[in-house]
Amino acid sequence: MGGLAHGGHAPVLIPLMMGGSALIIGATIDSLYGLIPLFGIFCLMLSAFFANFWRDPDRPIPRDEGVLVSPADGHVMFIRRERATGRRPNKDEMDSGDCESNSLTGDWYPVPLENPLHFETEQRFEPVKKGEESKKDVYRIAIFMSPLDVHVNRSPLAGTLHRMEHRAGKGLRRGPFLAAYKKESQYNERVRSVFKGESKLMVEVTQISGALARTIVPWLAIDTEVRRGQRYGMIRLGSRVDIRVPAHSFMPNVVSAEEQNSAHPKGEFVRAGSTILFTPHEE
Repeated sequence: MGGLAHGGHAPVLIPLMMGGSALIIGATIDSLYGLIPLFGIFCLMLSAFFANFWRDPDRPIPRDEGVLVSPADGHVMFIRRERATGRRPNKDEMDSGDCESNSLTGDWYPVPLENPLHFETEQRFEPVKKGEESKKDVYRIAIFMSPLDVHVNRSPLAGTLHRMEHRAGKGLRRGPFLAAYKKESQYNERVRSVFKGESKLMVEVTQISGALARTIVPWLAIDTEVRRGQRYGMIRLGSRVDIRVPAHSFMPNVVSAEEQNSAHPKGEFVRAGSTILFTPHEE
């Protein structure tokens, strides 16, 4: 059902009531040199901003077989074919002395998972050069969400919320908070979710905080069954969402900003739950 997302009613209703009360007081009792009506107008504007931010419209969900829908509203920043080159280390791997450390991205064990397409932990990915493709590659689509976009995130497929983890920058309890439109923002504070579909298909969706967005709010627990396009969380204010899928099974179905398409100079605008990001494909 459309309306306001979870947590949005208080931020909308409180300034709305304060603004209405201030206007009534200013008109019937004392305007205090016009300051009380001015305060009332400010509260009403604040309420309208929060109503726009927390809006959660219903969406028509595509019924096409095998497609993956967008998890977020926003413009497509880029589309990349990538391959895992490392993973987050466990305790034994950290103690081995073989880990690589980076001031921005943290510690990595320089060996990918045995099955990188299961996304069992966060992995380090690098772009794949043309002619070097393999069946272990992924496609990544990055979606930039401006403060004016709908910020409710939706499941790209029907299945189960198989895994979820929170990560921040190295040595930080929270952050960093780079601007979401920058490519380096992928290592901002983030929540990585893995959805499991039919035939053991795994899809990784990462909610990434931006310079303004400081709170990622999951709504579902691990092992929850989800429908395609079902709401599962949101990010407050401007932010970014990345999705990774097995490259041998899917093909991107949207236009990115890097393609410099005159029809989509900022990248194609996609809508959570409605826009088809990937179509089935067998290499």
